[in-house]
Amino acid sequence: MGDSFIRPHLRQLAAYQPILPFEVLSAQLGRKPEDIVKLDANENPYGPPPEVFEALGNMKFPYVYPDPQSRRLRDALALDSGLESEYILVGCGADELIDLIMRCVLDPGEKIIDCPPTFSMYVFDAAVNGAGVIKVPRNPDFSLNVDRIAEVVELEKPKCIFLTSPNNPDGSIISEDDLLKILKMPILVVLDEAYIEFSGVESRMKWVKKYENLIVLRTFSKRAGLAGLRVGYGAFPLSIIEYLWRAKQPYNVSVAGEVAALAALSNGKYLEDVRDALVRERERLFGLLKEVPFLNPYPSYSNFILCEVTSGMDAKKLKEDLAKMGVMVRHYNSQELKGYVRVSAGKPEHTDVLMECLKQFY
Repeated sequence: MGDSFIRPHLRQLAAYQPILPFEVLSAQLGRKPEDIVKLDANENPYGPPPEVFEALGNMKFPYVYPDPQSRRLRDALALDSGLESEYILVGCGADELIDLIMRCVLDPGEKIIDCPPTFSMYVFDAAVNGAGVIKVPRNPDFSLNVDRIAEVVELEKPKCIFLTSPNNPDGSIISEDDLLKILKMPILVVLDEAYIEFSGVESRMKWVKKYENLIVLRTFSKRAGLAGLRVGYGAFPLSIIEYLWRAKQPYNVSVAGEVAALAALSNGKYLEDVRDALVRERERLFGLLKEVPFLNPYPSYSNFILCEVTSGMDAKKLKEDLAKMGVMVRHYNSQELKGYVRVSAGKPEHTDVLMECLKQFY
């Protein structure tokens, strides 16, 4: 009876499958959280700068609603990015902004382009918002099929396309040539740069001043180790951001989230040092994974490495067996990725434990 009140399209919605948190994993595996090597969610194992803990401990006004416009944080992000604050909007994680963009842009039944394999939130949020999804699969090397995208834009007239660079789960980046070709098409381009800091490629945030059909999303989750506090931000053309300001929840970024993000930005050297450490460990991890006879790792510009599981070994069982040893990696149930696992770059000691566990299989 109660479900009769629910919108019909939501009754068919499959729930998003998130990564299990430490305390749940701890109970399931019978291990203390500190004894689990968590390489399944691309989190930053170094955590945020020490200034973040100090700022959170000294928070003066947690009982007062946060600034609806996140003015101090947007000013700090303007200094950090070189893009004026009027182009920047902050969200409760970039995930909130993905949903907000869809609510502002898509009427029920309108379509987006998704380029799998990629971040699954785009398809999930499209379903929540009653939108259709046109899938344009990536090439075997995970590059975009730009010619097919152009055909779909002409024939199907989708409203927007979501692109991730570096792409999750494989770590490839979109070439400037491909991005410029897509920006010339009559479609809104949402470029998700959640992992851009690890790529050596400059963010395209400033491009929103030139391209009226470009939105660029960023996050504090990876770069600053603030995944648990949910702070993301986006760069938008002025002609678009006006409407997102009208539609967003007024107090969407918590006092704690803004205080933590500001404190993280105050220690740029720490952020750079942690980024460099994770990139070094990614390269070391890649070299070690290449030596595993049943894994074929893909070069990555992010803080994770996608591996094809070969030699007749079952990828899902490999993930489950590693979990029993206290090492968590990511496996996907999707058709295109069921034979793969994704491994986050952690600290050197995390890599060492992972490799010792993998050696037990050969």
